[in-house]
Amino acid sequence: MKANEYETKRFDKALDEILDLFNNLENDEPIIDFNDDVLELIEKAKKKYGIEQVSGKINTIVEEMLSWLDLNDVDLKEEEEEEE
Repeated sequence: MKANEYETKRFDKALDEILDLFNNLENDEPIIDFNDDVLELIEKAKKKYGIEQVSGKINTIVEEMLSWLDLNDVDLKEEEEEEE
């Protein structure tokens, strides 16, 4: 690939910006840490039934389980402000 000096400088600058963006990405922390056995079962279920159906079932079960907990006194916005 041939490039003149101007194009090379533009490419270098763009590459520096991409690397800077990449280096400043936040880690994608999982919401729940499933153990290996559960992850394997989820993968099998996705393969057999599809991700939409499996996600729907998991969401329904988790929502029902969390509805048993008293969470009315928890303010997520307050926690986010403390982290900043």
